[in-house]
Amino acid sequence: MKGNFRLTYFIPVIIILTILAIFWSYLSKIKDGKSIQDLPSALINKPTPVFKLPGISVGDKGFDSRELTGKVTLVNIWASWCPPCHVEHPRHMQLASEGIPIYGINYKDKPEAAKNFLNNLGNPYRAIGADRTGKVAIDWGVYGYPETFVVDAKGQIRYRHVGPIMEDDLTNKIRPLIKALKTK
Repeated sequence: MKGNFRLTYFIPVIIILTILAIFWSYLSKIKDGKSIQDLPSALINKPTPVFKLPGISVGDKGFDSRELTGKVTLVNIWASWCPPCHVEHPRHMQLASEGIPIYGINYKDKPEAAKNFLNNLGNPYRAIGADRTGKVAIDWGVYGYPETFVVDAKGQIRYRHVGPIMEDDLTNKIRPLIKALKTK
């Protein structure tokens, strides 16, 4: 009985220490000027994964990887339950109003929640595919939400942005890259 009592207190202490160690590791990386953006993607300068996704709801048009060729595009992997996706959404609306084609991959979302998100905030996407199982996101190497990819006219991934896109990301990274890729 006494051994079980000690074990009951020992396990939560181990769990808390593990969480603190992970948190400390994360903070030290931020302090050193590193971020989640610094993690490399094996897909840069490679063709997009091959996929075909249905629309969000029955009757909605989905899309497949073939639609990501012939023009410079953005692919945004998002979900209605993702707070950073709400934060970045105005930037996608802005890019869409500038004529930049954006394709959305809706990750493990409920159809009605995804539709409400778009009805309330606007729909910047040329097409949206529903990734119900998360397999397509795995194929893209996604590990955080949202993630946005710049795809060139040949269908190759040229840039990956992890987390919400902010105004400085548009100004310093995404717009200049899109402009450079369009002139190639």
